[in-house]
Amino acid sequence: MNKVYAVARVVALLLAIAAAFVAIPNLNVAAALVILGIIVGIGAPTDDSMRVMLAVLVLPAIGVALGNVPQIGEQLGAIATNLGLHIAGVAATLVVRRIIALLKGDWAPAS
Repeated sequence: MNKVYAVARVVALLLAIAAAFVAIPNLNVAAALVILGIIVGIGAPTDDSMRVMLAVLVLPAIGVALGNVPQIGEQLGAIATNLGLHIAGVAATLVVRRIIALLKGDWAPAS
């Protein structure tokens, strides 16, 4: 399964970059990036969850800042925004995994 998560991560990165430069017909790029993020989040280590949550907050600001770069800023900002969408999918999955773990702990028989 680790290969599936790695492939989803690479596809998301390539899609985030490609979508910043060309329009991809018949593909909802935002939905695809979030879905790929959900897949990656299933196999993501939970000890990285704080870094992932921070990336979700920081990437949009980075995208806005990069948007000011002459000539290529718009594309750099779009890449950061697209990566933010992907990471948001990862973060959502990690939150759900944490909730499930808490619920399992609540309902586990006491030792």
